[in-house]
Amino acid sequence: MATAIASLVREQPVSDDVGMTGEITLTGQVLPIGGIREKSLAAQRAGLKRVIMPRENEPDLAELPAETKRELEFVLVDSIDEVFDAAFDGKATGLATPLPVKEKQAAQASLNVASSRSQAPVSPPLT
Repeated sequence: MATAIASLVREQPVSDDVGMTGEITLTGQVLPIGGIREKSLAAQRAGLKRVIMPRENEPDLAELPAETKRELEFVLVDSIDEVFDAAFDGKATGLATPLPVKEKQAAQASLNVASSRSQAPVSPPLT
């Protein structure tokens, strides 16, 4: 959701060959998720070239077939800033670069709306 909103604000689409999975906190931390093997195989079948995923899921890559590891580039991230770097620039810098204020405000606004709909903390999935 946050990447989709940032894409609208930037007026820049994410590449068709990029997929991503994970959850983010309201502070922008990327949390680990399950099903990395299945999601990676689905990304490979769909013809994607790059998959952005939580860094904490790196050990799950050991479960993947060698062919999948060869065909997909896995970008491991810890924060939403790193997700945006990888999704829009096509690479992860390792160091998160700050977003322009307009984009940060749009991403934070989307998270605030989501959290106001529920009493419990909301971690929308990355899209």
